[in-house]
Amino acid sequence: MQTITLNNGLQVPQLGLGVWQSGNGELLQEALAVAFETGYRHIDTAAFYHNEAGVGQAMKHSGIDRAQFFITTKVWNEDQGYAQTLKAFERSLALLDSPYIDLYLIHWPVKGKERDTWKALEFLYREGKVKAIGVSNFLQHHLEALLPYCEIKPMINQLEHHPYLVQKDLQDFCRRQEIRFEAWSPLMQGGVFTIPLLQELSLKYNKTIAQLVLRWNIQNSIISIPKSIHPERIKENFDIWNFEIEAADLQLIDHLDKAQRVGPDPDVFG
Repeated sequence: MQTITLNNGLQVPQLGLGVWQSGNGELLQEALAVAFETGYRHIDTAAFYHNEAGVGQAMKHSGIDRAQFFITTKVWNEDQGYAQTLKAFERSLALLDSPYIDLYLIHWPVKGKERDTWKALEFLYREGKVKAIGVSNFLQHHLEALLPYCEIKPMINQLEHHPYLVQKDLQDFCRRQEIRFEAWSPLMQGGVFTIPLLQELSLKYNKTIAQLVLRWNIQNSIISIPKSIHPERIKENFDIWNFEIEAADLQLIDHLDKAQRVGPDPDVFG
């Protein structure tokens, strides 16, 4: 597993498993057991997913030391604000049954609340309750509005990112600010499987389209968190460390960009 270094020196496994819409019961437990056996240690959840307790339970049952895991969770929109965020964090911590959280994110930009919410995250970081803090679904103008009020810069920006939504300008802005770029929905909710270029490159590299797209992220220094509860897909998505995409083909995938979303628009949803 390759890692990405955050601006505070923390190492993040570059490939993780997302658990949005994975439930909080037996299917989640089975999926996480397969993931841990396969080699995943980075798990991405959120208060809004209602399965933090299941993630915590799976960690306990794995027999793997807590320090080996990298767990991300997020504060939901209705819980934002300084005091509310601190309360929401304690709920998440209790559900995860963990002494700390590795990465805590603002789930969406909520106008008028970002600054107070960020101050709460800075407090949690200074208290040692989280190892890293960041944002999710923040576009450049959201970051530009927040950064002047930050005593500690966001370490990660988690966004929808896939071949039809590359956002090179936003990637470049985050790079200049030393904010690491993390991709949710990297497989475009299955949409990547219909793209002719990716079908051609899949044959060229003798890899699945999913493996090809995830490898594209890896080689572009992007953290990637595909989601699945299917054991075969979980294993397949992890099998991306034994090949490299040629530079010219990386550019071809970049040029698929259509600024097309499959998820909500951050300017509207938050």
